[in-house]
Amino acid sequence: MGHAVIERSDEDGSILPLLLGYIVLAIAVVFVCTCATDLYVHQKRLDSLADAAALAGADGFTLVVEEDAVRAELTDSGVREQAVAIVDAVSSGAWVVAASAPDGVTARVTLAVDWHPPLFSAFVPDGVALESTATSRTALR
Repeated sequence: MGHAVIERSDEDGSILPLLLGYIVLAIAVVFVCTCATDLYVHQKRLDSLADAAALAGADGFTLVVEEDAVRAELTDSGVREQAVAIVDAVSSGAWVVAASAPDGVTARVTLAVDWHPPLFSAFVPDGVALESTATSRTALR
């Protein structure tokens, strides 16, 4: 009875390096996806806060009486005061970059916040400055 001889070719070897490479790639993808999702959520929160600050700023009007008419007028200082009050009440780390009433009836508020990734990763930057601008018009004209 003969014995079969098994020859090893040069292509035989361990799949361990390939498996480790795939694991590293999978971990990097999970890190990047987690950080991208967190960045998206932070931007949406900042957008919502900017909307709230602009809405509050539109309520910071003063009444102006001209002859027989009374109208609401927004001022830059009134919009800023209301926007800062909303941002401070939320205490999200955001700050008011600009708050103005360009036409006297529209409140425009720009907020900013520094975002830092929730996970350490060499594939994601240390931090990103996020900014959001919202406008709102006063209901009283």
